[in-house]
Amino acid sequence: MNSNNYSHRQKTARIRITGKTGAPVKESEVTVKQTKHEFLFGCAEFSLIPYVNGEFTGEKLAQAEKIANSALNLFNFVTLPFYWGGFEKEKGKPDTARLLKTAKWLKDKGAMVKGHPLCWHTSTAPWLLDMTNEEILKAQLNRINRDVSDFAGTIDMWDAINEVVIMPIFNKYDNGITRICKEHGRIKLVKKVFEAAAKANPNAMFLINDFDTSESYDILLEGLIESGTDIKVIGIQSHMHQGYWGKEKTAEVLERFSRFNLPIHFTEINMVSGDIMPKHIDDLNDFKVSEWPSTPEGELRQAVELSEFYKQLFEHKLVEAITYWSFTDGGWLNAPAGFLTKEGREKPVYASIYNLVKNEWFTNQKVVTDSEGFAQITGFKGEYKAEFDGGETEFTLK
Repeated sequence: MNSNNYSHRQKTARIRITGKTGAPVKESEVTVKQTKHEFLFGCAEFSLIPYVNGEFTGEKLAQAEKIANSALNLFNFVTLPFYWGGFEKEKGKPDTARLLKTAKWLKDKGAMVKGHPLCWHTSTAPWLLDMTNEEILKAQLNRINRDVSDFAGTIDMWDAINEVVIMPIFNKYDNGITRICKEHGRIKLVKKVFEAAAKANPNAMFLINDFDTSESYDILLEGLIESGTDIKVIGIQSHMHQGYWGKEKTAEVLERFSRFNLPIHFTEINMVSGDIMPKHIDDLNDFKVSEWPSTPEGELRQAVELSEFYKQLFEHKLVEAITYWSFTDGGWLNAPAGFLTKEGREKPVYASIYNLVKNEWFTNQKVVTDSEGFAQITGFKGEYKAEFDGGETEFTLK
């Protein structure tokens, strides 16, 4: 792969610039400004839910507003949490209204929204344990139908099923989803989940998502595709609490999953700006600390390494989305993995990624139209505004 080869992210088109009356803007200088990427640059920031629903006051409100503005100033794609255990603590009483209000608010701000996840053994509803396996499966499929239908048109992208590789052998605690995955097997359960989701919203995109980037995930995907399961996007997690993957590992993962010739989304990226988690920790959840501070040297390391990671992913033709998971420090595992500190201070990584997304990978140029109002424009795929003497117009390169 050539260094900084982003030509596949760009489009050249001959555009006719017209004014309000529809008349061509002839032989004039036009300023072309990109307003939005086609590529999905995302984050997960769950404090948006109480913020949008008016649940913060005073200092917390001001801080939440700053976080929201910082996130939406950089990202065009947001993941919201639908962990079953939190979303429907009491059977039959889902938190639909709060999540729907948040999703609509984000959509009005121009962001695409993804729901995460529809089926997962961790953080699932504890009341499933009162049911038989047959009842659990029925409840899971009904949950998918209800939530995908309720949010259709507002959320049309979902992590349909999460961390299937470990699902049937998960032994940290008993849960309903591991029970049915153990009984039916990975492939049969995934197929049922995808079929239920597609039936509820045929226009939506559904992902399989996993942290296991070993050949086990590779083999599972192969089996699913051979079984006729409609896998359209491969989700890959990269929680780098134990250190940056590096170019070689990233290239190896990309190459191996590229053989399916399907779009790849990097769904959950984390990189700490403090001490690296010890390598001997097998399950990241086993690392429990009360304090995990960010450090000046760690913040510089995070900025450099994450920029390199984003560049390598953006270069790859099959990668269509990158979602950074912990936008603020102190989230999962209390890690200093955010773009912002707990107090809302932007760390160097924010400026570093902003420079890529909104400067290096953003098109702003001046062109001159010909005698018929046409101009040739080459730019990163996405939405644009063309400004000229006396007006402006919009167009899309895709």
